[in-house]
Amino acid sequence: MYTVFFGTDRTRVRDHATLYIENNFPPDGTLTTFDGQSFVPGQIADALGATSLFGGAEWFVLDTPAANPDFAEEVKAALKDMSESANTFIVLEEALLAPAKKAYGKCAANIEEFAAPKNERFNTFALAEALAQKNKRQLWVLLQESRKAGLREEEIVGMLWWQLKSLRLAALTQSAQEAGMKDFPYNKSKRALPAFAPGEVVTLSQSLLELYHAGHSGQRDMDIALEQWVLAL
Repeated sequence: MYTVFFGTDRTRVRDHATLYIENNFPPDGTLTTFDGQSFVPGQIADALGATSLFGGAEWFVLDTPAANPDFAEEVKAALKDMSESANTFIVLEEALLAPAKKAYGKCAANIEEFAAPKNERFNTFALAEALAQKNKRQLWVLLQESRKAGLREEEIVGMLWWQLKSLRLAALTQSAQEAGMKDFPYNKSKRALPAFAPGEVVTLSQSLLELYHAGHSGQRDMDIALEQWVLAL
């Protein structure tokens, strides 16, 4: 079976998916996540018939297939098989056009949309996600959007700092419990780490902290320094 959470309100999409997993995930289950950055063709086919070595349930999170054409195509072709599989699939997506929404809804056990109100405040978590993916172009675009939305530099730095902190904790620990984090964000940070060179997260954290203090002390224009920091990523 598969369940879909999608929409323009990315925070609520992820929050509801996390809540669904926390409320329904079996104690003996295994949770695996596929995302566009790490996806390898054939993974969905393998997941359909996957069985746990320990006999527990197999759950798979398919994180934004639309971000990777190969990923999206493989998921689209497997929807019927996913609905009939003994394994459980959780699909997270952005906004879906009517044909894609219809295709997902045809066989889904449940499909939920979370739309952001047009006047909603800029979603700062999008900045964190772009940083975790080390997507400099997307992060720069979101930086411009956040400025237009009236966010202060301190708010932007704070969100970027939070993401770097999550990455550092994931690099230094072996479990979400040890890191003091929820499983979903911890595992997402773990998967993001290969995009960064050894020690790079620490270096980025230090440079962001220096940028923040230099901006507050008047030594640098924080707005300009933040853009330079992003472009140097």
